Amino acid sequence: MRAFEATQHYFHQAADQLQMPDWMRKLLITPKREVSVQVAFERDNGSIDTLVGYRVQHDNSRGPMKGGLRYHPGVDLDEVRALASLMTWKTAVVDLPYGGAKGGIGVDPKAYSRKEVERMTRSFVDQTPDIVGPDTDIPAPDMGTKCEVMSWSDSTQPLLPENLSRNTELVGVRKRPVEALERWR
Repeated sequence: MRAFEATQHYFHQAADQLQMPDWMRKLLITPKREVSVQVAFERDNGSIDTLVGYRVQHDNSRGPMKGGLRYHPGVDLDEVRALASLMTWKTAVVDLPYGGAKGGIGVDPKAYSRKEVERMTRSFVDQTPDIVGPDTDIPAPDMGTKCEVMSWSDSTQPLLPENLSRNTELVGVRKRPVEALERWR
């Protein structure tokens, strides 16, 4: 069973318990947006490598979407779709004001130099400027990525003051809704 098929299976088991109508099931299981992008970057030896990157935005009804950016050889659209959907359910269960998203590239980052991973990251982020940002979709580290990758991501799409909405503030390097912060102060 593939990842998204398994996610749907368990979702439908829970929906059966809630006697959820079919129209609502379809609405809740269908991702808002799925994007596949070309990630072309220069290797240290001067050659060009081209990979495919994915970002799935599952749901934003509770707030901006959030989810990890994963670099792993097993990453494909099916896995990213399943993990984005699971992030939606996780944030809802603990009542966080976020929706679910996930992204990644099917790659072994250990097979690349630090500079190559940086160029790969910047190329991926360059392909998603209209869908990723502090008010829409907030990437986070995941398997095969770490703070360094998030730093390259942020510096490729800087948080400019004119892009900040009135109901948000900067917290560390990530922007979060003020309402969410109030609960934890």
